[in-house]
Amino acid sequence: MDITGLLLGLLLLWAFGIACLAALPSATARACVPGGVAWLIGAGGLTGVFLATLWLRVLSLAGIHFSVVTIALPLGAATLALAGWAARRAGAARRAGPALRNSLAAAGAEFSGHPLDRTSRILWCLLLAWMGLRFALLLTEIATRPLFPWDAWTQWATKARVWYELGRIVPFERADAWFAAGGTAYVDAGPHYPGTVALMQVIACNFLGRWDDTLMNVPFWMLAVAFAFAVFGALRAMEFGALPALAGAWLTSSLPLANTHVALAGYADLPLAIYFCVGILACLRWQKSRESGDAAVALLLLAACPLLKIPGRIWALLALPALIVGWLPRRGPRLVGAGYAITILGLLLLAQTKPVIMGYHLHLDFSADWEALANSFLLYGNWHLLWYGAIAVALLARRQLLSPQAAPLTVVVAGGVIFLAFVLLFTNAREWLSDQSTVNRATLHMAPLVVIWMLVVFRAWAETLRSRPPTPTAPPATASEANAIASLPDLPPPAPALAP
Repeated sequence: MDITGLLLGLLLLWAFGIACLAALPSATARACVPGGVAWLIGAGGLTGVFLATLWLRVLSLAGIHFSVVTIALPLGAATLALAGWAARRAGAARRAGPALRNSLAAAGAEFSGHPLDRTSRILWCLLLAWMGLRFALLLTEIATRPLFPWDAWTQWATKARVWYELGRIVPFERADAWFAAGGTAYVDAGPHYPGTVALMQVIACNFLGRWDDTLMNVPFWMLAVAFAFAVFGALRAMEFGALPALAGAWLTSSLPLANTHVALAGYADLPLAIYFCVGILACLRWQKSRESGDAAVALLLLAACPLLKIPGRIWALLALPALIVGWLPRRGPRLVGAGYAITILGLLLLAQTKPVIMGYHLHLDFSADWEALANSFLLYGNWHLLWYGAIAVALLARRQLLSPQAAPLTVVVAGGVIFLAFVLLFTNAREWLSDQSTVNRATLHMAPLVVIWMLVVFRAWAETLRSRPPTPTAPPATASEANAIASLPDLPPPAPALAP
């Protein structure tokens, strides 16, 4: 096996995920609407990678050794079976006739029904070329740079190396348990961390045929490309035009720190950000379509969050406020606001007892490094102009933050801000603010969704301006009315008022 085997294996995972989504109910109709194919490709890639890691867990529980045969053969067979099922159902839909023709007509409206003008088409091509070049450069980075980030080779790659060599998943212990076992257990800096990232690397090494701490990170690049497809498809489904949707995909894919986590792969933060963002977008799709297929995709992608990193448990739960606001447009924001207020009060009370939550020591202390926070969000190049834009949009469109189209994303972003504030200000994580590591990696989890929230809120504000009625003005006087006014006698000036 060599690099060709790696690429073919990753394409198999991608095809497997696409086949899974294509076999869901109403998949044919959803794929034929604007952005449907892009969503199928993007969400399918994320689905395939995550389901493959679940399959490795099944193999390990069954006592079956990891190999190309045990990984690729079942997934390939499942891909063919699901693709055949989807094709048969699509054939039945074609026999139905009118419904599919209407769907195909809607898909063709991507350009033919709503053609881009010459300037927009040039911008579209430039953005597409920019993204293609950027992803090509990132692929060369990830394929030539050895495993570099600190936590990547002390907490995740350790598991990947052991599990690949043994061909199964074995537990890791803390240092004290390692000493107690006489050095027979496996130990690293994060034995309690979920192993999904390590399993992605194990899959890549099996397809490659050898342990390679460089090429095993190519799945990170695959997730980044799939994410761009998914964002474009989601924005098109939210009735953004072709050019604004591509601009949104470009903005989310060009975040400086996100690109850094692709080039310096190995952390779980970028995969968590991708699965969380696309999971929330899938929830919004389900609220609009009420199709069981969209619900299944949302549940699967959100279920990946806690299996990628421990904070993913909180991020996945933030889908509930979005669902509440979507179901109850009038009372939902108040209910969610009350829930956030109760949560904040409860955390403040718990902080008096110094509890340990998900490994973080919570304590009420206002000695945070505010200068480091300001440098990270506003002055350094980690986020470019993201947070300036978020603040400007929030102030400019403050009356549209809870509009029906923006409220679900607004409550998710608000919940994320509350979560990050407590982690960075009231736990032992504030000790790492000065080195600009934890603060940026934790913020990366919600940054792509903030970009999409900005686009949605700004569009709601722009639509309000367009729908505002013009100021009424008096009609000009006709010629006969002007002559009548001119023929009126002059009135005497008013009498002066008497002095008191």
